[in-house]
Amino acid sequence: MRNVLIAFLAVLAVATLSVPGKALTLDPENTLILDLRYGRVVIRLRPDLAPRHVERIKQLAREGFYNGHKFHRVIDGFMAQTGDPTGTGRGGSDYDDLKAEFTHMPFVRGVLGMARGRHSVDSANSQFFICFGDSQFLNGEYTAWGEVVEGMEFVDRIQRGEPPRNPDIIVELSVAADVD
Repeated sequence: MRNVLIAFLAVLAVATLSVPGKALTLDPENTLILDLRYGRVVIRLRPDLAPRHVERIKQLAREGFYNGHKFHRVIDGFMAQTGDPTGTGRGGSDYDDLKAEFTHMPFVRGVLGMARGRHSVDSANSQFFICFGDSQFLNGEYTAWGEVVEGMEFVDRIQRGEPPRNPDIIVELSVAADVD
């Protein structure tokens, strides 16, 4: 089974995926593999739009920071939020907060953005969210740094709630270039 998984990831890393309206070649260094209990989600990172945020996400993923973290805030039709080691929505990593990197990328289904404090746009740290649907009211207020290119059906199965009664967790979050 491990050999099959390794072969799949190798093919995925060099394959061209079909995304509605465009062909997409994934760079393993800028691709995240998000394992949920329901299945695997492939995320294209966007260092061209938010280089500091992408670097932070990769750094934390490589440290294993996200593994086991709960989806602590999941709002139907809006988004699923995770990345807080306390599971309360109040925690973060030991690294300094990031300055906002606002882009033209709209917050629509499958887009990932950094969560931040209410009072400062420059307070993103480790928490992030995945949009379930059109959330363009977030445009210009939050940093978009990636997009789901495969496995959104697994994101859709994440348990809802603020907090969910039985929260789902990140089984593992990895940079595709590091998976052997």
